[in-house]
Amino acid sequence: MRAELLKLAGLPSAWVAVALSLLLPPLVVLLNSRTVANSPDTGFLELTVGVLGPLVLGTVAAGSEYRGGQIATSLVCVPSRMRLLAAKTAALVLSVAVTAVVSAVVTLAVAGVLGGGTGPRIAGVVVYWVLNALLAYGITLLTRSGVLPLTLLIVNSTVVSVSFLLTKLTPLAAYLPDLAGAQMFIEPHDVGTDLTPVTAGLVMGAWVAVLLGVAAYVFHRRDA
Repeated sequence: MRAELLKLAGLPSAWVAVALSLLLPPLVVLLNSRTVANSPDTGFLELTVGVLGPLVLGTVAAGSEYRGGQIATSLVCVPSRMRLLAAKTAALVLSVAVTAVVSAVVTLAVAGVLGGGTGPRIAGVVVYWVLNALLAYGITLLTRSGVLPLTLLIVNSTVVSVSFLLTKLTPLAAYLPDLAGAQMFIEPHDVGTDLTPVTAGLVMGAWVAVLLGVAAYVFHRRDA
């Protein structure tokens, strides 16, 4: 795990991801404070923008192995593929969780809403960020390239939410991972289904668990 943390720290794109996570949400809070009135979700809505960082981090954590033959070197050092994957996953989770806590505290402090009652919602933000990173990570493991998953996930998170559009056709779309996960810390709006934070976390967690299970199986079985 220490080696995987060092590998992540050696990637310039990983530092870009951390910078996005730490700087984007408070910056959006400052911009919105001039034009948007405060609401119960002030600060937390802006933290959904910061998820771009975890998406990038999850993608590069897996995708970097397939650039320049790094995967061959990694498997020589750690012949057990499941052990390698477990260490890599743990390093990603730890990195994203720490970044999420710092970003949430700074963002909510800038928004002026940091208080004793925000603890459970901050925990929801941390889980949401970690699960999004694992979502990007799992898709990248399957595709062996970060271009497609990163493009699709960033477009869905920032430009147009395909999941939200699907809620106009069926309320079941509210159980898709991005919409369900966001309900761990913000109030749902026009998504057709109101999930409790715990249920929302379980729904998104189930999606990610299935994806990681498939990715781990494929990673274990196919040639490097």
